[in-house]
Amino acid sequence: METVTRFAERQASSVSAIPTPGPEVARTLSVTASYLLSEDGRKASLLAGGDGRAVQQIPLQVPANRLHLVSVDKQGVARLKLRPRFERDSERGVVRVDASPIYDAPPTVDDLYRAAAKNHELESAYYADRVAERSKRSDADRARRESVAEAFFADKGQRAIAHPPPSPRQCYIVTERGRLLFDVATDQGRAKDVPPEAHRRFRADLRVKDDRNRHDRAEQLALHEEKKQFIAEWVGVNGTDEQKMRQAAGVLPMAEAIEGITDREFAIDGRLPLYSRDGAERLQTFLRESCGLVETVVGPFDVRVRSSHAVKATAEQWAVVQDIQRRVPDANVVLREHVLSSKQHESVSLTVFGVLVTKKHGPFVLRREYVVVDSQHATDASS
Repeated sequence: METVTRFAERQASSVSAIPTPGPEVARTLSVTASYLLSEDGRKASLLAGGDGRAVQQIPLQVPANRLHLVSVDKQGVARLKLRPRFERDSERGVVRVDASPIYDAPPTVDDLYRAAAKNHELESAYYADRVAERSKRSDADRARRESVAEAFFADKGQRAIAHPPPSPRQCYIVTERGRLLFDVATDQGRAKDVPPEAHRRFRADLRVKDDRNRHDRAEQLALHEEKKQFIAEWVGVNGTDEQKMRQAAGVLPMAEAIEGITDREFAIDGRLPLYSRDGAERLQTFLRESCGLVETVVGPFDVRVRSSHAVKATAEQWAVVQDIQRRVPDANVVLREHVLSSKQHESVSLTVFGVLVTKKHGPFVLRREYVVVDSQHATDASS
C-alpha cells in the first residue's frame, strides 16, 4: 500500500506583496512652503502661538491638480513656487524678484496657493517677454552687422583691426559703437563674408609694406654707398695724409669725415662758438652768479629745455644771421630760441639764442648751430 503525502495548502496571506498606495496618498504631494514674516508678522505669529521667526517653513499636502504650483530640485525636494517671485511693473513689465514673499501676518494655505498661482502665471509672461526681447535684440544686431558689412565692402580702403590680426574665420571691425567681431561660424548673409575679405586685404597690405620696406632699404643702401663714395673722393682731395691712410684701410669714421666737410663748407672761421648740450652747467653757472644761489647744483636731469624758432630778433642777432647768410649763401639760416629752466627753480629761466645753419651738399645735409653769446638773458616767471 502506497503512502500519499499531503502537502499543506499555501495560504494567500503568506505571500508578500509591494504595498500599493491608497488613493488618498496618490492624489497629494508633500511640499515645503517658505516665506518671510515682517516685524508685525512675527508679533502676530507669537500671539497665535507660533515661533515668531522671520523665515517660516511649513509643510503642505498639495493635491495633484495643483502640482503646476510646485517645483522639485535635483535632490528631490518639492517646494511651493514662492521664490523667485514675479511682479508686474508699470514701466518694466514683469520683473523677477529673487526673494521670498513677506507677510505682515501669518498667511493661510489659500494665501500661499494664490501667491504661487500668481508666480506661475507671471513667470510664463516673464520668460515670454525675455524671449521676445532676445529675438528683437538678435534681429537688431543682425541688421547692424549687415549694415557694417555692406559699408566694409563698399569702402575698399577700410581695414579690420590689425591686433589681433584678421584670419579667414574671424576679424574685428571698428564701428561708432566700438569694435565688432565677425565670425564665419555664427554670422549670416553678407556679414559672413567679412572675415575672408578682411584677411585678404590684410595680407595684401603686408605684401605692399614688405615691398615698400625692401625699396626703402635698397634706397638707403644706395644712399649709404653714395655717401661712402663721396667721402672717399673728398678725403682724397681735402683730407690729411693720416686720414687718407685710414680711409684706404677702411677705418676712417664717417662722422669725422662729415665734420671735416662741414668745417670747410660753412667756413665761419670760429666767429661764433658751437651750441653744445651743456644746459645743466650753463644754468648752474647762471643761478650761482646772477641769482645769488651760490650752493645750487643743477644736474642733467633737472633741466627743462624748450626750443623753437625765434619770433623776434634784436639788431645784433639779425646782424649775425645776415653775416652767416653772406658767408654761406646757399645755406638755410634760422634764429633759434632755447629756454632753459630747472625743476628746482621753476620761476627763473635762462634764454639762449642760437643760429641754426643747414646746407645740402652732395648726399649730405650738413647741420650746425652756433650760440649768439651776447643774446643770453634771464627771465623771472614770478615778475
